[in-house]
Amino acid sequence: MAVKIRLARRGRKKMAMYDIVIAESTSPRDGRFIEKIGTYNPNTDPSTVVLKPERALYWLMVGAQPTDTARSVLSHEGIMFKKHLQVGVNKGAISQEQADEKFNTWVEEKAGRRATAADTKTQTKEQARAARLEAERKVNEARAEAIAKKNRVEEPVAEAPAAEEAVAEETPATDVAAATEETPAAE
Repeated sequence: MAVKIRLARRGRKKMAMYDIVIAESTSPRDGRFIEKIGTYNPNTDPSTVVLKPERALYWLMVGAQPTDTARSVLSHEGIMFKKHLQVGVNKGAISQEQADEKFNTWVEEKAGRRATAADTKTQTKEQARAARLEAERKVNEARAEAIAKKNRVEEPVAEAPAAEEAVAEETPATDVAAATEETPAAE
């Protein structure tokens, strides 16, 4: 029987988690498996992988074939690279010390890339937060200016009716005088 390294789904609807398992290729997806070597949670940012690297390497070395997603997870964790180096050691191309040194160098570089990605993500979040605060500040300033303008308009409006009353008082007197002048001429 062909042995596969694959994912077995678990978890609730729309929040799936996966077990990384060793299973016969004829077994159902969530059915019988030989060994559970880890878990994969794609719902977190970044994805969370808990893996037994020794067991994963052992199964790869004895011929277990990973599925595409399992291969991606194993590659991301460095298991596929470690297998590649171990095959080189078995063939006599490099020594075990050289392979371990190359793998440790890769692990350090990977940690640096992860830290850089995390810093970039943090900076992006901070920039977005600052932009939102700046936009909110501008809206608040515009709102405060509109309120201040409205308050300034209401104060002169309070004075304007008094001026209109004074004009209204003068108008009837002028109208009376105009009416008096016209009346004698009409007679």
